[in-house]
Amino acid sequence: MKADIDATVTYPHPVQRVWAALTSREALAAWLMPNDFELVVGHAFTLRTRPVPGFDGIVPCEVLELDPPTHMVWSWRGGNIDTTVTFTLEATGPASTRLRMHQAGFHRLGAQLTRRILAGGFPRLLGRRLPASLDRVAGTTEATGATAAVHCAEGRRAYRGVFGRWRQSPTR
Repeated sequence: MKADIDATVTYPHPVQRVWAALTSREALAAWLMPNDFELVVGHAFTLRTRPVPGFDGIVPCEVLELDPPTHMVWSWRGGNIDTTVTFTLEATGPASTRLRMHQAGFHRLGAQLTRRILAGGFPRLLGRRLPASLDRVAGTTEATGATAAVHCAEGRRAYRGVFGRWRQSPTR
C-alpha cells in the first residue's frame, strides 16, 4: 500500500527566489529545519528537529535529482519512513510561482501514521513559514498571505483500509 502527501502553493515571488529558499542551507533552516544541505546530486544531508518518543529528530536525506530552478528530488528517511520528496516550481507570472511538494513512499501502517502527522504540518510550513521567509528576503514587511492546500484524500482512504484490515485480523 502507498499513499502520498501532495501540497501545492502559489507565492507572489519569482521562481529564482522560491528556488533559493528551497536550496540554501540557511533558508531551509529558517522555514523547515536546521540542516547541512548542499545543492549537489548525491549529497547526503540531515534535517534536525526536536526528538519525540519513537523518533530521534534526525531525518537523513540525499539529493537525488536536480534541474535548477524548477525541479529537485530528495530521499527522506527517518523513524518508520523511507520516502522521496519532489519539489517542482512553475512560473505563473513574472513575479509569481507555483510550488508543488510531493512526498511519496509511505508504506505500512506505521508510515501511514507518520504521513498523517507530516501532512498536518505542511500547511504551516508551506503556507506560513516559507512565505514569511520569502517576504523577509524580498524586504516586504507585511505577510503576503500565501496559503497551502494539502491534498491527501487517497491517503486517508488507504489509511482507513489498512486500519480496517488490521482490526479484522484474527491474530490481533
